[in-house]
Amino acid sequence: MQFITFIGFTALVAIISYLATRSTDENSKDGYFLGGRSLTGIVIAGSLLLTNLSTEQIVGLSGQAYEQGILVMAWETLAAITMVIIAAFLLPRYLKGGIATIPQFLQHRYDKTTKAIVSGLFLSGYVTIFLPVVLYTGASAINTMFDVPTTFGISENAALWVTIFGIGVIGSIYAVFGGLKAVAVSDTINAVGLIIGGLMIPYFGLCYIGDGSMLSGMDILMSSHPEKFDSTGSENSYVPLSTLFTGMLLVNLFYWGTNQAIIQRALGAKNLVEGQKGLVYGAFLKILGPLILVLPGIIAFHIFEGNLAKPDLAYASLVSEVLPKPLVGFFAAVLFGAILSSFNSALNSCVTLFGIDIYQEYFKKEASEKEVVKAGKTFGVFLAILSMLVAPFIANAGSVFEYLQEINGTYSIPILTIVVVGYTTKFVPALAAKVGLISGVILYSISQFIIKPNYNVLEMVDGIEVVTGNTYPHFLHIMAILFVLNIIIMLVIGKVYPRKVAYVQHNSHEVDITPWKYLKPVGGFICLIVIVIYVYFAK
Repeated sequence: MQFITFIGFTALVAIISYLATRSTDENSKDGYFLGGRSLTGIVIAGSLLLTNLSTEQIVGLSGQAYEQGILVMAWETLAAITMVIIAAFLLPRYLKGGIATIPQFLQHRYDKTTKAIVSGLFLSGYVTIFLPVVLYTGASAINTMFDVPTTFGISENAALWVTIFGIGVIGSIYAVFGGLKAVAVSDTINAVGLIIGGLMIPYFGLCYIGDGSMLSGMDILMSSHPEKFDSTGSENSYVPLSTLFTGMLLVNLFYWGTNQAIIQRALGAKNLVEGQKGLVYGAFLKILGPLILVLPGIIAFHIFEGNLAKPDLAYASLVSEVLPKPLVGFFAAVLFGAILSSFNSALNSCVTLFGIDIYQEYFKKEASEKEVVKAGKTFGVFLAILSMLVAPFIANAGSVFEYLQEINGTYSIPILTIVVVGYTTKFVPALAAKVGLISGVILYSISQFIIKPNYNVLEMVDGIEVVTGNTYPHFLHIMAILFVLNIIIMLVIGKVYPRKVAYVQHNSHEVDITPWKYLKPVGGFICLIVIVIYVYFAK
């Protein structure tokens, strides 16, 4: 019954998504890559939510909460403030320029080489980091909920490979052959299910603890583990309080404002009002994030008494333990939709980057729109296969969420740096952007992969020397330091070798860029809610 429900709901979403794409021309660039620039605020918000709330978030963040409690909610709550900032400052500039990708803006602001370097960084990051992590965490969750190894009589490693390729193939069909609108519509439907299903997990978990009473369960949980409900992390925690004012803000600005897989939804808005609504609606939904992502980890810690083999098993184990069996199939289908969302969203963005920024620019300048779309689809199939082959090896990475965030810093901060400088200055040249990108990647890599290991704390455990900690500054602080350093480098180069002609952004008139009149009051209210949450849980 659970499996039938799972298949039925997944098939229904696929059919609706297919029907939705029939109103767009899949052989045109706007139709395929940007959904015909027809996305509304609700669709954008739903798509943003589900693209973000995939298993690397659900599994990874719940695992961190299982270990350290509510302090890891910073990844969710601070994102709400960031989305308001992007709606007010970045999105109007993006839509004014009529761009389909972030590298397109970088070509206008700097040059083609800068665009190519950034497109290459995005593509390499997606295929070696983001896509494999999504596939691995998704497969792990599905395997745990359906006990795939036992059901099919295969090893855990074999089950991981099978499930990864199953998710990868289905996600590829959505992304490569459906385009952005298919992705966005399926995301919106699944987002509704994910909110409902995601809130069911803590509800049934608290009822499990409180013998049928959710309020009693919450009271027991908070009184039994008060240390888990402190929003202020220490310097050796996953999210020290000080990082909220340094690298955490920068990571969120990159993720929500320049990450092609995310911002592409807003770039497909029918006008600026709908784009800003989408980001603000999404910000409200992010405030619910701790209930869906963080609280289940703390509940799992209480129920399993901290004895799970790996913290990243917390969420799937909790679902199997507390959710009524008839609902497991529905929730697995919703979770499967979330897995597909992040995978096919990133893959669709890769297709867009390759088709527009690389193929048409360097392989066939005279290519028709149909040829550009076809080339992008072919490249997408290649990337999907490559990411499926990489994904199983993520099992050895430790905390999946921390691994994802720290490794992303290799390219996220350099790209954010040149975007910020590009919009806030007029005379910084393309040379500065190239130097900023290269220095950012090299300095961060040296910092985290060469210098940091020298600060490991080693202890003898059963006669074996084991790493038990590290005294190097938190990677979010390193990101902030390098962000400032890169900006200084770019400004110095701009002073010594300025552009001969000031950069001026021209209005493409692709969409109406009249702003949403309620953005400031609604955005301010969201920021106030986030501050109140932090103050309430501060110890």
